[in-house]
Amino acid sequence: MYSRTVTDHWFGGVARSDLPAPGILRIAVDAALPPNRRLSVLEPIDTGGVVRLTPGIAAELGLAAETHIGADEFAAVVNRAGIVLNGADHVFYFPLAEHAALTAAPPSDTVRRLRPDDAAAFAAFEEAAPDDDLDEAFVELDHWLVYGAFVSGELVAAASMYPWTRTRLADLGVLTLPAFRGRGLARETVRALSADALRQGYEPQYRCQLDNHASVALAASAGLQRFATWDVIAQD
Repeated sequence: MYSRTVTDHWFGGVARSDLPAPGILRIAVDAALPPNRRLSVLEPIDTGGVVRLTPGIAAELGLAAETHIGADEFAAVVNRAGIVLNGADHVFYFPLAEHAALTAAPPSDTVRRLRPDDAAAFAAFEEAAPDDDLDEAFVELDHWLVYGAFVSGELVAAASMYPWTRTRLADLGVLTLPAFRGRGLARETVRALSADALRQGYEPQYRCQLDNHASVALAASAGLQRFATWDVIAQD
């Protein structure tokens, strides 16, 4: 259903059919994990999940590589160790069958790629956007790839993405000004951005908090499907 870029990253070459049953987590120890992801928990839809952690965290929790642990037992182990997780996100991807239609879509009259000379339009967009929405969306003009939707010459929706280190996954954020929501502009912008990323060999990745129902609805309208929930160790 999903590309090898997605499944190889999250499952480490293990076939989905070889994952444990729902509610069970496989322990994967990796010394190369960056500090901000030294402990993470992925729970895919309809299967068991994967805990990725560094050797130091594994030793602290008393967990061995390539073993299995129940999700509830793992949560208790983490709690006893005093380790705090950030709070799970939904993780969405485009199904592999959607890629061809996405990249073949004709150009839009409303949405285009943003570049450094769009700085004035982007600054006005940021000024008009609520601060909390800006923080949550994490849309930046200097990201790897940025697209925007214009209405009467005004930038009213923007989406940007940046590649995750050492992967071909490109994490995206999107924001529409409140007065222009409900018109499908975010959907169109996300699809145009994602099509460009796919053409360049990157897999678009969309994440949102479990209780962000508007973002969940946007993902579905854009054609993204929920792949898993993912939690990571909280930062100091």
